[in-house]
Amino acid sequence: MPQVTQERTIGQFITPELFLADLDAKTAATLIAASADVVLIIDESGVIRDMAFGNEELRSHGYREWIGKSWLQTVTVESRPKVEDMLREAVTGRSAKWRHVNHFSGDGADLPLSYSVVPVHRHGQSHDSVAAHLVVFGRDLRAQVALQQRLVSAQLSMERDFWRLRHVETRYRLLFQVGSEAVMILDAATEKLEEANPAAYKLMGDTARRAGWTVSETLDAASHLAAQQLFAGLRVNGRSDPVAVRLRDQPDVFMLSASLFRQENSTHLLVRFTPSQPVQQAAGNTGRQLVLHAVESAPDAFVVTDIEGRVLSVNRAFLELAQLPNEELALGESLEKWLGRTGVDLSVLISNLRQRGAVRLFATSMRGEYGSATDVEISAVAVTSALQPCLGFTIRDVGRRLTNEAKAGKELPRSAGQMTELVGRVPLRDIVRETTDLIEQLCIEAALELTGDNRASAAEMLGLSRQSLYVKLRRFGVGDTLTES
Repeated sequence: MPQVTQERTIGQFITPELFLADLDAKTAATLIAASADVVLIIDESGVIRDMAFGNEELRSHGYREWIGKSWLQTVTVESRPKVEDMLREAVTGRSAKWRHVNHFSGDGADLPLSYSVVPVHRHGQSHDSVAAHLVVFGRDLRAQVALQQRLVSAQLSMERDFWRLRHVETRYRLLFQVGSEAVMILDAATEKLEEANPAAYKLMGDTARRAGWTVSETLDAASHLAAQQLFAGLRVNGRSDPVAVRLRDQPDVFMLSASLFRQENSTHLLVRFTPSQPVQQAAGNTGRQLVLHAVESAPDAFVVTDIEGRVLSVNRAFLELAQLPNEELALGESLEKWLGRTGVDLSVLISNLRQRGAVRLFATSMRGEYGSATDVEISAVAVTSALQPCLGFTIRDVGRRLTNEAKAGKELPRSAGQMTELVGRVPLRDIVRETTDLIEQLCIEAALELTGDNRASAAEMLGLSRQSLYVKLRRFGVGDTLTES
């Protein structure tokens, strides 16, 4: 006789009537509350009639206000279809499924819970009939959601780092390939070639593409020894000065320089071969000659000095401003001999050039050998990358421009910038005195105009005595001071 097996729903007890039949309501409620983070009792209309918390943290957040509200009213818009589906499935007797639902929260962030709905029938009521109410079990998903968010953030960060590294590698590859200097990467231990740019292969020849090739194979005997000393110094001190080397069967001299770097667990050498006397193309030489001719013929004065301000070279426009017959009279002299106030302006320029590298539109004056004085603007640059560091000054004559833009003697400057242009050419006390006199004169003229040239009224308006007003009128030469109103 075949054995009959009892059918049961997966996830349910086999014989609940043996162990759970005698539970009273309070005990059952305690078990239900302990089985989930939150438990809702919902009637046939979908209204929350009671609730219990197995999570102490949720209990302190004021979610008791859900009692008496429809379950749909407590969830966010995108979660309402899920709630409707769970209610419909519970009514039809389908097996409970866990669904992710988000609730409104007082702190602004949604409360994520995973729910499963179980229909509850009254004692003696058939399980095929409509349930008297529903018990909804909820699990707190905040920790899981936070973990997922951290995982997503970490993944996005990794993707950003990945693409950043890809971009850096692309730029490195591009610079490595298009560089005109021969650049090679060697294994620091064996000095074997690992990677080289096209310029290096062109310089070293096709033999460099052979596996196990080393730089020493292409150097002459003396250069081989110098290269070995360079690499040894790098391994010991981490740095070493470039050395002059020659390749076999080539008369040209190259400067060999190298840097030591680590990648993962290995050490590598970045080696460069730079021509000691770079060969310039004819077009490049022509272009530089054109620049030199343009500077020599420029209408603005141009002068090159050493870092202390002693003249090394000037153009014709500078000779005209300085009233010099030839360049030899300027060479070796300090630029302050002709520029601005002796010991002040040049020191200020050189100090700014050392700090910033460039100066623009520095207002000062230039003195000629025969006593002429010209208002000028100076733009300067410090060239520290050349074999001989130097300073370059472009000096522009702005005397005519300032004269054309100067306003009438009775008008105020248009901006504070025009006042600051006087700094360096006029002492501060003179600037303040002249500005004060000009404002005072304009106020007196305005008061006379408003009072119809009634000086008594004008004095009262200005808060001056009539005698003080007459003194100022004589001082500024305003009106007829011999007659009184």
